[in-house]
Amino acid sequence: MIPLAWLSGLNPAPLTPEQTERRQALPAVHSLDDTALNAARLVVVDVETTGLNVRRDNILSIGAVVIEGGAVDLGSQFERMLYRPNHKVTETVLIHGIAPGAVKQGMPAPDALLDFMEFAGECVFMAFHAPFDRRMLTRGLRQDLGHTLRHRFIDIADLAPMLCPEAKVGRGGLDEWQDYFNLSNSERHNAAADALVTAEIALILLSKARAQKIVTLKELNDRLVHWRRLRQSRSGRF
Repeated sequence: MIPLAWLSGLNPAPLTPEQTERRQALPAVHSLDDTALNAARLVVVDVETTGLNVRRDNILSIGAVVIEGGAVDLGSQFERMLYRPNHKVTETVLIHGIAPGAVKQGMPAPDALLDFMEFAGECVFMAFHAPFDRRMLTRGLRQDLGHTLRHRFIDIADLAPMLCPEAKVGRGGLDEWQDYFNLSNSERHNAAADALVTAEIALILLSKARAQKIVTLKELNDRLVHWRRLRQSRSGRF
């Protein structure tokens, strides 16, 4: 991961000895290597935040689902609300519905983030519009734990149009893709529910990838890199 200059101004909160020990024992990072897609541990993550400014806003909740052995492990799901002492009502409450009262009942941020990283383990993350989730997690882990996020991410918002060029969705949002695949999500903008429907989309896309002879993490990433370059080249012509 390329260091982000704006992270240099963040000072991590002091940790307890137990929190420090847990941070030091966090699992290693899984690279985008020749591991078969069916054999990889993929953690689909979604975060709800105080806003969309990756330099200022904070994570309020994290939801995650594990894909392993080519299936969603419904017995291995993650959800945490993070306590933010100065959380105020903003327009984002209208989107995610997380009121200050719910945030006050949340878990201390260092413990919630440690729980999440321990849950994720040695994995590759997947997310819809992954750059946002990655930057928010990077900021949160640095600010609240003094930990550097090194995990690799696969962006489902790019994977979907790459593998489904026939879809009239383009680079549509999560709502458009779940409608395209006839999936339902009654709790939109709930981190855990969004992570689950994103995982369902990911399973469909991984199946399509294997049908297109893309069978490893490296092959999937290489194809994404090539697709993005081709898209940028085409957009530059107009």
